[in-house]
Amino acid sequence: MNQDMIPLNRVPEGRVARVIDLFTTGNMRRRLQDIGLIEGTDVECLQKSPAGDPVAYYIRGAVIALRSEDSQNILVRCN
Repeated sequence: MNQDMIPLNRVPEGRVARVIDLFTTGNMRRRLQDIGLIEGTDVECLQKSPAGDPVAYYIRGAVIALRSEDSQNILVRCN
């Protein structure tokens, strides 16, 4: 993995990252694509819950909460 690429769950609050790739298959991959997580999409990490999971992200005009176990499979590059 390239050093400037990280899993989405490691993006700090307030930072924007661009989706590079999804490392998941089947229904989960389809679900992530349906909410707009495709290559080139910008995602902003809005807020982490007190326990750290789930995390709210701003994706293509909508706020979406993702669990860490799902967002760790999304490779991004911070802007």
